[in-house]
Amino acid sequence: MNHDDEFWEYLNTLVKENEIIIDRPKGTKHPRYDNIVYEFDYGYINDTKAMDGGGIDVFKGSLHNKNVDTFICTIDLVKKDVEIKVLIGCTVIEKRKIYEFLNTYKMRAIMIERKHPIDDSQYIQ
Repeated sequence: MNHDDEFWEYLNTLVKENEIIIDRPKGTKHPRYDNIVYEFDYGYINDTKAMDGGGIDVFKGSLHNKNVDTFICTIDLVKKDVEIKVLIGCTVIEKRKIYEFLNTYKMRAIMIERKHPIDDSQYIQ
């Protein structure tokens, strides 16, 4: 297994071995900004730590699994921080909507998706 595959296995282990706490269910308003409504369940992975001192943030999609193959890295000019948001059980459309949601206001985001392993044995070295 290569390091990229191991990264995704580690991330999936964090999700599978720890409780997911949804503290902002779908349809709730942001605690500080009334005009922001969450279209998806939002919360964190319990017993983990992110750069802001809280748990690692998650968005939970409609698929009934804990599979992780995507995360989003955000930069926020108001909070002056960088964070990751792990997407759990999300369809392609849900991933896109979350990405667009996070690219609003004074925040920008980049989506990182797991690539399928490539068989490089076909290339001449």
